[in-house]
Amino acid sequence: MAAFKAACVQLNSGNDMAANLDAAAAGVRAAARQGAQFIMLPEYAALLDGSGRVMRENSYPEAGHPALPAFQALAQETRTWLLVGSLTVKVDGEQMANRSYLLAADGGIAAHYDKIHMFDVTLPSGKVIRESSAYRPGDRAVIAATPWGPLGMTVCYDLRFPHLYRALAQAGAIFLAVPSSFQRETGVAHWHTLLRARAIENLSYVFAPAMCGDHPGGRMTYGHSLIIDPWGKILAELGDEPGVAIAEINTDEVARVRGMLPALEHDRRFQPPPAAGDPP
Repeated sequence: MAAFKAACVQLNSGNDMAANLDAAAAGVRAAARQGAQFIMLPEYAALLDGSGRVMRENSYPEAGHPALPAFQALAQETRTWLLVGSLTVKVDGEQMANRSYLLAADGGIAAHYDKIHMFDVTLPSGKVIRESSAYRPGDRAVIAATPWGPLGMTVCYDLRFPHLYRALAQAGAIFLAVPSSFQRETGVAHWHTLLRARAIENLSYVFAPAMCGDHPGGRMTYGHSLIIDPWGKILAELGDEPGVAIAEINTDEVARVRGMLPALEHDRRFQPPPAAGDPP
């Protein structure tokens, strides 16, 4: 049995990076004091503003990003594994990558993942968001090794694409990370349902650290960070304020549930249907 404590730190980040890093550090230290060995932060952990211009102005190449060494030092200080939900990393001219980092307890970068699916939507309120106008999408699914088992790395809007999670689980992931800054309008309707579905479908633990509250530039996020077990049971949940959600994780539970309901072994290849309107 590999048992450990996992924690999701919920934040209300704004456009003051120094203040955001202080708040994140306080949350990580609080989780570590409660015995968490694996601590996760939400998407845009270092800075969140609804303005694409502000996000660009506060993005940096990976080698010179001021937030990354701060988080690496924090992992070292607390001797915990730390998932930095995402940082905005300058990659090509004016484009950014929405990049998630997994840091080992010695502060080293164990893995990184660039968000694949871009949030190009019109919300029920009529607000239009076009993430692809500022961000370069990733093109590679990532499984990272942790001391407790393989972790599938995703970010926020990826949650709506179940084939990504199936691929991660089929490739051996037993934990699925979904750091997010989920919009409040869609979070109320879909957040819990989608996260529980990803856990149930893939018989995996799901860790979903989230942003909460109001942010500069008109951004409003849902909060409700969740830790969910492979049967879809919610083990820990926060509300709409910053805080720490912590739960005991037992990897034997993954083996037990997958042995009882081996759906990952039952996938079959099939011929897709013709597109609607095409002749049979």
